[in-house]
Amino acid sequence: MKASLQAGVSATESIAIDRERTIDFMGEKARVYATPSLVRDIEVSCRNLLLQHLDEGEDSVGTRVEVDHMAATLMDMAVELTVTIAEVKGRMVTFEITGKDSVEPICRGRHSRFVVDVATTEQRLAAKAQKAGLA
Repeated sequence: MKASLQAGVSATESIAIDRERTIDFMGEKARVYATPSLVRDIEVSCRNLLLQHLDEGEDSVGTRVEVDHMAATLMDMAVELTVTIAEVKGRMVTFEITGKDSVEPICRGRHSRFVVDVATTEQRLAAKAQKAGLA
C-alpha cells in the first residue's frame, strides 16, 4: 500500500443506468436502478479508487456493504457515485458513499474492503478448491 492511501481521498464516477442495471419485475414503466446493481457499482467505484493507492500485486476484496437506497433512478439517467476513504486500519479500508442522479440524492452508505496480496490469495483459493474437490 502506498503512503497516499489516506482518509479523505475521494473520487466521483458517473454511471449510465442502462437496461442491464434496472429491475424488470414491475414492468417496463417501472424500470429503475436495481439495488443489487447499485451495490456492485459501489464496490467497483471503491475498488477503482483503492487501486490507485496500492502496490503492484495488491488488490482488494469487499467485506461489508451498508447502503440506504433512498430514491429511484430511471433507466437512461446517469448517477454520480462519490466514494471517500473514511478510515484506514492496517489493510482494512472503509469508505463513505453518496450517490445522486440529476434530480435528487439516491443513496448513502459505507463499504469496507480488505487489501490482499493477489498471489497469496490465489494460493489460498487453490488450496480451498482442492479441499472442496474442485481442483
